[in-house]
Amino acid sequence: MSSTTMTIRVSADLKEKLDRLATDTRRSRSFLAAEAVSAYVARELAIVDGVNQGLEDVRSGRTVSHEDAMSDLNSIIDAAERDRP
Repeated sequence: MSSTTMTIRVSADLKEKLDRLATDTRRSRSFLAAEAVSAYVARELAIVDGVNQGLEDVRSGRTVSHEDAMSDLNSIIDAAERDRP
């Protein structure tokens, strides 16, 4: 996989923590920063994709009213309570 260089500004405190982590894990700061950015981007994109899917569901009418959803949940809870020993 090819890579590119990116410059970011971080606080001195964060840089010190990253230095410590790099030393303790025997990884480079660059490796750790890239891993952190990758995890953050993946998590945030999953959230954005979920929101976009929800908006598309609303536009397409694929929704359930609050009252219907609560009724279904209450039925499930009632059944679980009845089945409890």
